[in-house]
Amino acid sequence: MDGCYLDHAATTPVRAEAAAAMAECFGASFGNPASLHRAGQRARRVVESARQCIASHLGCEPEEVIFTSGGTESDNLALRGVVAAARGKKHVVTTEIEHSAVLSCCAGLAEEGVEITRVPVERTGVVRAEAVLAAVRSDTAVVSVMLANNETGVLQPVREIARELRERGVAFHTDAVQALGKMALDVDELGVDLLSVSAHKIGGPKGVGALYVRKGVRIAPLLRGGHQERDLRAGTENVPGIAGFGAAVEAAARELTEVAGRLARMRDGFESAIMAGVPGVVANGGSVRRLPQISNIGFAGIEGEALLLALDVQGISVSTGSACRSGAPEGSHVLKAMGVEPELARGSIRFSLGSGNDPAQIDGVAKIVVETVRRLRKG
Repeated sequence: MDGCYLDHAATTPVRAEAAAAMAECFGASFGNPASLHRAGQRARRVVESARQCIASHLGCEPEEVIFTSGGTESDNLALRGVVAAARGKKHVVTTEIEHSAVLSCCAGLAEEGVEITRVPVERTGVVRAEAVLAAVRSDTAVVSVMLANNETGVLQPVREIARELRERGVAFHTDAVQALGKMALDVDELGVDLLSVSAHKIGGPKGVGALYVRKGVRIAPLLRGGHQERDLRAGTENVPGIAGFGAAVEAAARELTEVAGRLARMRDGFESAIMAGVPGVVANGGSVRRLPQISNIGFAGIEGEALLLALDVQGISVSTGSACRSGAPEGSHVLKAMGVEPELARGSIRFSLGSGNDPAQIDGVAKIVVETVRRLRKG
């Protein structure tokens, strides 16, 4: 085979629709959207059109969408912003399997005197809603639980947690970066107060994301300067990036149902073929509800990095976990939190499919993986 990209959870190819929308901004819509003249207002219309598009697919009002530089900034704005505005509430609840953007932000807050409670997860990779709620205190400023894990795809009980937190008056944030474009998102149905998304996971450009902030939620800005983004994110908006983001969301929404079903069927067939081909294989998180495109497979008796490199030589792109933690000596914090045995965790690979993959391609990759694992085990 000529090659196969199976690392869509890290980033995705830019969609043609997104590239076209961006190209227009480098030409006719080059103005500063804060300017009052014709060129500036043309750029402003581009930004607001994308905001309207993203809001419609999140089920919120356009003014509740704040553009950022990506998922990491959105997560930091949500947590730091709420804590800063909470006036004396110095406690944050999160889980042990969050993206490093959340966990590192919490580590920074801890250095500043904020107490952090990291709730453990079950062997399945799911955090119990009761455990999260039991950790909430009278001085809790915000709770942050991701919607879908970026390494395993496992879905978390966000709705159940949200219902109780709403009654207690505690702000609730969810990182939905991996979920956008893979499942329907409605902030009212989820019940969350803040939600992070990013463009480059759905065929948009890198360097642009958004944070949904429910009306009435008090939040302080990270950046101060101009009055952009409702005074919550100073700085001239990334007009081309925002245009590409909006176009990518629109395209992803059109194909959501068809693509999600196709990816789930390919993933399940892929896992079955590998498990039938070699013993000592485990699908981490495979026993519970998860996103359709992510398969995290543990191979006993080999090192995941050795398998990754062997597949890369054959033109197959995969990862050993989150790209943001690539090279981390301690390995996957997600698999460790799930209680996966160290040997199996070291031999785990994340295969993440995308709309450009087809069944024949995935069948071919499964055969190559089986052959490569056999060879590595012999070696």
